[in-house]
Amino acid sequence: MAEPTVVLEKLSFLEGPRWRGGRVWVSDFYTHRVLSAEADGSDLRVEATVPAQPSGTGLLPDGRVLIVSMRDQKILRREQDGTLVTHADLSGLARGVLNDMAVDRQGRCWVGCFGFDLMGGADLEPGLVMRVDPDGAAEVVAEEVYFPNGTVVRDDTLVVAESFGNRMSAFDIRPDGSLGGRRDWARFGDLPASRNIGEMLPGLSVVPDGIAEPDAEGAIWVADADHHRAVRVREGGEILDEITLGELQTYAVALGGEDGRTLFLAAAPSFLEHERRDTRDAVLLSTRVEVPLAS
Repeated sequence: MAEPTVVLEKLSFLEGPRWRGGRVWVSDFYTHRVLSAEADGSDLRVEATVPAQPSGTGLLPDGRVLIVSMRDQKILRREQDGTLVTHADLSGLARGVLNDMAVDRQGRCWVGCFGFDLMGGADLEPGLVMRVDPDGAAEVVAEEVYFPNGTVVRDDTLVVAESFGNRMSAFDIRPDGSLGGRRDWARFGDLPASRNIGEMLPGLSVVPDGIAEPDAEGAIWVADADHHRAVRVREGGEILDEITLGELQTYAVALGGEDGRTLFLAAAPSFLEHERRDTRDAVLLSTRVEVPLAS
């Protein structure tokens, strides 16, 4: 594959890239902005400003944008005139700050939370996944999830990357919006024995962070957040392709572009807040891949 090229630069820490409406969207944590741009980085726009730190985004069926507001544990909705309103307040359900999410074709939002104070150095505690209905009603639908991160919905299946669980988990979505039992979509190794993050990381063969929507062969590109790479994974866990980034770590990915063959990679030297908050060395990269985004 071609060496990745820079799409956007001089940013703080990027998460949640997605291709929609002919543009790449991405959240920049510590400048509190949701950005969009053409595939080559031109025509950069600020789509929303989220003081409590934006993360994952998604679209309702009518085109309105939903945005994770991490620190106040809310899902925000951008109305057609650009104003932001609260779509759902998850502070009564969430454990720790909110993380990534996916929005399905019915307008239901699937969002995870950290489960513990990662930036404060606390030991791992499992997080959970919540479902937010189009009217803003919410409930917990999965527990004991080891740091739920990148999330996608394909047909009637929810796939969630468990960053500290050595796995990606799948759940059948029932007609009433409840989830079937967790199963391995991809297992990269055993669950960690330690709950200390510093002790745990060396034993994780893949640290699945942000994930792309499936490609035309059903494989998923995965940001491997501790091994300077993104990997293309088949259901079952086989790694089919790999893109390495040298000194940078990859924290999120998205598949898109006009022909569905552009892979966007959100990259930075590290993820720790005290190292990224006041720096501007995060970048959004892109490269070309062979298998396009599923239609």
